[in-house]
Amino acid sequence: MSGHNKWSTIKQKKGKNDAARAKVFTKIGRELIVAIKTGGSADPAVNSKLKDTIAKAKAANVPNDNIERIIKKAANDSDSTNYEAVTYEGYGPSGVAVIVEALTDNRNRTAGEVRHYFDKFGGNMGTQGCVSFMFSQKGVIVIEREDLEKDEDTVMSDALECGASDFEADEDIFTVYTEPEDFSAVRDEMEKLGYVFASAELEMVPSTYTKIDDEDTAVKMQKMLDMFEDNDDIQNVWHNWDE
Repeated sequence: MSGHNKWSTIKQKKGKNDAARAKVFTKIGRELIVAIKTGGSADPAVNSKLKDTIAKAKAANVPNDNIERIIKKAANDSDSTNYEAVTYEGYGPSGVAVIVEALTDNRNRTAGEVRHYFDKFGGNMGTQGCVSFMFSQKGVIVIEREDLEKDEDTVMSDALECGASDFEADEDIFTVYTEPEDFSAVRDEMEKLGYVFASAELEMVPSTYTKIDDEDTAVKMQKMLDMFEDNDDIQNVWHNWDE
């Protein structure tokens, strides 16, 4: 799950308990299965989507044994479940724009649950395209400053030389942005330079942000996001809440 405050989201995920981490592993496992089935190969050298998903899994600290087991299982077609990629859009409390990405084996079930989460906390699910115009897909690579021996100028220079389109630095992290089609190449080149990523994936990045000034409304917004995250069908939630 991602939004305005990327670093707080990453730290929150890192601090989760075993049960919550297991849920994250399950969701990424589903992405691995879909990547193999849609890409037609269990070889990341020829299946770029699988390669990207493996990188995402490693950044999320999914054990290599888990990754290899899922790939082997999907390659042998022993998992007969067919997951469909579905995207939902809507507004949360105070008009926060929300995009929900799901992989589901039951579109009706997932649509009903997503609609319920929006309604329960004062939002509403809209039609396709109602908020996506406020977002752009970008490759987003996050690098922790802690224990990184390189300074800001070096990291920025390396990122741009590797093909990044933009670079941001704050107190805790460096954020490298790429065009979607350049993401894999930039990530691979930065890995060759020895960088380790806190996260690296394609994201929907908002062009404008919405603030929530009322504390009760902010609580409702966070509870809605938590319910999305707890749903096994939902892979990602992108929003423009300025936390």
